[in-house]
Amino acid sequence: MASKGSSMSFSRKSYRLTSDAEKSRVTGIVQEKLLNDYLHRIFSSSEHAPTAATSRKPLNFQNLPEHLDQLLHVDNEDEESQGQVEGRLGPSTVVLDHTGGFEGLLLVDDDLLGVIGHSNFGTIRSTTCVYKGKWVYEVLISSQGLMQIGWCTINCRFNQEEGVGDTHNSYAYDGNRVRKWNVTTTNYGKAWAAGDIVSCLIDLDDGTLSFCLNGMSLGTAFENLSRGLGMAYFPAISLSFKESVAFNFGSRPLRYPVAGYRPLQDPPRADLVRAQKLLGCFRAVLSVELDPVEGRLVEKDSSEWQLQGQPTVLLTLAHIFHRFAPLLRKVYLVEAVLMSFLRGVVEAGTPAQAQSMVRRVLDLLWLFMEDYEVQDCLKQLMMSLLRLYRFSPIVPDLSLQIHYLQLTIAILRHEKSRKFLLGNVLFDVLRSVVFFYIKSPLRVEEAGLQELIPTTWWPHRSSREGKDSKDVKDETAEEHRRRRAYERGCQRLKKRIEVVEELQVQILKLLLNNKDDNGGEASRYIFLTKFRKFLQENASGRGNMPMLCPPEYMVCFLHRLISALRYYWDEYKASNPRASFSEEAYIPPQVFYNGKVDYFDLQRLGGLLSHLRKTLKDDLASKANILIDPLELQVATMDDLDEDEEPAPAAAQVPCTAAVSLMTPRRPLTTSEKVKVRTLSAEQRTREDIEGSHWNEGLLLGRPPEEPEQPLTENSLLEVLDGAIMMYNLSVHQQLGKMVGVSDDVNEYAIALRDTEDKLRRCPKRRKDILAELTKSQKVFSEKLDHLSRRLAWVHATVYSQEKMLDIYWLLRVCLRTIEHGDRTGSLFAFMPEFYLSVAINSYSALKNYFGPVHSMEELPGYEETLTRLAAILAKHFADTRIVGTDIRDSLMQALASYVCYPHSLRAVERIPEEQRIAMVRSLLAPYEQRPWAQTNWILVRLWRGCGFGYRYTRLPHLLKTKPEDANLPSLQKPCPSTLLQQHMADLLREGPDVAPSFLNSVLNQLNWAFSEFIGMIQEIQQAAERLERNFVDSRQLKVCATCFDLSVSLLRVLEMTITLVPEIFLDWARPTSEMLLRRLAQLLNQVLNRVTAERNLFDRVVTLRLPGLESVDHYPILVAVTGILVRLLVHGPASGTERATSVLLADPCFQLRSICYLLGQPEPPTPGTALPAPDQKRFSLQSYTDYISVEELAQVEQMLAHLTSASAQAAAASLPTSEEDLCPICYAHPISAVFQPCGHKSCKACINQHLMNNKDCFFCKATIVSVEDWEKAASASSTSSAA
Repeated sequence: MASKGSSMSFSRKSYRLTSDAEKSRVTGIVQEKLLNDYLHRIFSSSEHAPTAATSRKPLNFQNLPEHLDQLLHVDNEDEESQGQVEGRLGPSTVVLDHTGGFEGLLLVDDDLLGVIGHSNFGTIRSTTCVYKGKWVYEVLISSQGLMQIGWCTINCRFNQEEGVGDTHNSYAYDGNRVRKWNVTTTNYGKAWAAGDIVSCLIDLDDGTLSFCLNGMSLGTAFENLSRGLGMAYFPAISLSFKESVAFNFGSRPLRYPVAGYRPLQDPPRADLVRAQKLLGCFRAVLSVELDPVEGRLVEKDSSEWQLQGQPTVLLTLAHIFHRFAPLLRKVYLVEAVLMSFLRGVVEAGTPAQAQSMVRRVLDLLWLFMEDYEVQDCLKQLMMSLLRLYRFSPIVPDLSLQIHYLQLTIAILRHEKSRKFLLGNVLFDVLRSVVFFYIKSPLRVEEAGLQELIPTTWWPHRSSREGKDSKDVKDETAEEHRRRRAYERGCQRLKKRIEVVEELQVQILKLLLNNKDDNGGEASRYIFLTKFRKFLQENASGRGNMPMLCPPEYMVCFLHRLISALRYYWDEYKASNPRASFSEEAYIPPQVFYNGKVDYFDLQRLGGLLSHLRKTLKDDLASKANILIDPLELQVATMDDLDEDEEPAPAAAQVPCTAAVSLMTPRRPLTTSEKVKVRTLSAEQRTREDIEGSHWNEGLLLGRPPEEPEQPLTENSLLEVLDGAIMMYNLSVHQQLGKMVGVSDDVNEYAIALRDTEDKLRRCPKRRKDILAELTKSQKVFSEKLDHLSRRLAWVHATVYSQEKMLDIYWLLRVCLRTIEHGDRTGSLFAFMPEFYLSVAINSYSALKNYFGPVHSMEELPGYEETLTRLAAILAKHFADTRIVGTDIRDSLMQALASYVCYPHSLRAVERIPEEQRIAMVRSLLAPYEQRPWAQTNWILVRLWRGCGFGYRYTRLPHLLKTKPEDANLPSLQKPCPSTLLQQHMADLLREGPDVAPSFLNSVLNQLNWAFSEFIGMIQEIQQAAERLERNFVDSRQLKVCATCFDLSVSLLRVLEMTITLVPEIFLDWARPTSEMLLRRLAQLLNQVLNRVTAERNLFDRVVTLRLPGLESVDHYPILVAVTGILVRLLVHGPASGTERATSVLLADPCFQLRSICYLLGQPEPPTPGTALPAPDQKRFSLQSYTDYISVEELAQVEQMLAHLTSASAQAAAASLPTSEEDLCPICYAHPISAVFQPCGHKSCKACINQHLMNNKDCFFCKATIVSVEDWEKAASASSTSSAA
């Protein structure tokens, strides 16, 4: 066993304890006098005064064991009691009774000391009870929810509603509600928080029960406890769903021992005394040095001690560890003795001295103890360190966390210890991610935030128009002073937190070290195996709470991992000029399809991996020189067929990475030279499998021709980066959004405080009662804001700082480059996991929405370029046929829809190459059928918003007085139309004969469906409202109803945009479909107008109800959309087009001039040639919305009404009666004008043209229609043939 850090190496076997035959030789190691003095100095008893040298018994290695036995002898009264202790009943090792002492569903840890609630209100007690004396146990609060902790008797009966403290002879403290419970409840104690220690004390001599919180007494809670025959009390707890605690009955040293009270489980007193004495001997060895030349002992600082191979010292240490090693395997002794010693080392010296000392101690442990002993000791040591770090209180200078992290670093710097812990403990036994978390203090007083940030301030939320609004209220001089003082306090806090973060990064740098491969695998490759398993558990274990890493831990872990990763990435670049900087990082596309990295069951862009391997195997062979093993394909096929069968044996259940053959492009290979790559699990991979070798590219196997030959960095770092991106997708993004809640709370309280101050200023001085209440409210709001603003400073420093923002921005740019490189591989792009696109979308959203207002995305380097690249990706891939997943396609569509709502991102869309813009618009104009069209339509509407008739509003007029749920929603942004993309749309609609008809036909179909659904739903709502009995309309039905209304409005706006940009599609009847489209449009417009404008109609009544969920339903949005279309057709078009549109509109049987008059508040059509009367104030009128509709637009509506009034009168005078036989048998609105060939059935042209858009069969006989001829021509041809 080699010793690290010393000048020589020693074997444990060479320095085992000597046998009797060797004793004579050993005594001659040094002079007998010097040896005697040395051993007496090392093994002196501190209990007795040092005796004179002449009276001491000579010591040597022959009689040292006997002397040690005497030294370590413990009196009988100090020995651990193996039997029953007076006043206590039950096993000497106290744990939770998981066999019979519980009620409800609970999850109990393996050590039977931790418990998690898994039902409504589960209860569990311990295995040991007490009936006499003073006793104490501690409970570590892991979550701060609803729990009742205390004592109960065996006769107490609990259920899912009643727990500890809700029955007679049970007593509890509830720090969540700050109350005590014993059938009844009263106020008691203080509120607890996660990480607090609750001490539960019972005095059965006086009959009292009390509690302490973090060592501070809360006072006596209960008196006059029932005592006597049959009365014994068990520690017990009741806790609600997902709440968790950890008990300490005495198996570990109590954090806050109370004088006079005994823990339920006796500590190992005798072993503790022995361990402390042996530790004293060990300390003496470190502080004394032998000088054989001078024949004397030299006192030295223990930090300067070195193991130099002196036999006397080695044998002395061997005797110490012979007795010390078994003790160091016990949890209590590791925490009470070894941990205390190492903490003292860290706290006493500099970090360098502490690390050197801890390394020497670990060298000695590995040298003189058996491997299993050292491993047990290190395991217990790290568990204690983790527990102490996680639950230590936050003090102003964070000294406790710093010391624990420094000790962790010192231990992990020892190579052999690091590899053991990494391979067996850190990810297997512990949640080591805790070491990278900085918990938020729930009590700002205890964390010292009041001293760090004496002046509080809170940012004002951006206006309701969104973050791009510039009309922010100027701050006063006093506000400016407070803001500056607050920012200085935040900087002081941030500097202290950065010290802890740097230590956490150092831990990860140690775990990512790949230079420590002496005699085994380097730490980085052990870390990769464990890290991948960690990701798999969190990716596949969603919903299994004990398996998941809490998202707040994951956020901190991600940031520290990125820091360490970029450090090693740039370090590799410094020694390899051909490599790339971390700023240029991305994941090469071959990682996704060569199978070297296991992505578990995560979805790929193209679907299931097994399906992709079968369908794209030829592309893999031609583009990437990869051949899929036929056996692998067969296994994948069988797995698909038999996925519901019993699982395979454990040996066969290895996570498969791939089975591929490589045809290396560097030189031609014959069939016999093809290399078969074995199917490997993450645990089976070696360094060569990851990094590669001369003819093996490792993770980069199968490089496509589009990828450069020079390496980006070490392959192992690529896998770490891939894992970091996966971490962001698993839970980091959701947690970033959740933490914004603190800022929202600050904003709400700030608004409440301002409202209260306004009321105080307006309140008459004579109303002292109201003034007192308002002053009290003002004080409460101010105190809450002071608390929240300091918490917000902590959140900004730990989660939303500039450095954290740059980390997320770096991940965004990595994803963009990865997607761009993957896109170049053509069909192989389908192998990319979906989460890369998700992270690109979500990280941009986080940067834009979560880090403000303190930090702005616009300040980031390369901001404009990044926006443009993301715009190009969204524009290209939202309709990419290689992407098949419904969820990711919807995410892309929603991201693009949000992207075009903001001026900066819309300008980025306009900056992408022209061919990509045109391709995007072409995809948007594809027919709506067979695809999710609502988001597509929303995108087109946003491109038009700001240009349409009365379409310059941000919020609807009738909603201005209400508060929006979130002013930063995309739908509440100021209009920012894109004339460039509108022009592309116009060009494409003019381009081919089929583009415009198919697009507009689908828009009209969807409008007909959406408005019909809306009318049907409001009929049901009206019927429910008119019933006498009490009715409740389903909120989901209201939401669907409002959605149908919004869709109808947006579809009308798209039609308005189309008519404005390309009016000839409807008005140029030289086009074969123009008349049909115009007639369909007129029909739908008349239907909408008639439904909405009828007097005291259904629409009016539902709008008047103002039901929650139907806020957007109103006359204005839908009527101005219809008006915009009519104005474009009847006022702005050419004379010929206006005439055609007028004739079609008037010819529609549903047309009512009264509906047009309704727009201007007129009940009846005016007489031709007279001026319009003033509108009725009680009626709807566009003239009432002068802030939204310009004077020019109102003049155009008046012009349209005058035109229609005149044309309607003329049409009525010129119309001739039509016999019923000559009317179209389909619509009965128009005369017959077309005959179908070959069947000869007849209808009007509008009906047959609309029918033929979707179906080629005859209305009546279902025969296939070959052609449609004018009815007049058909009649004349028939008469000619008769004459012949």
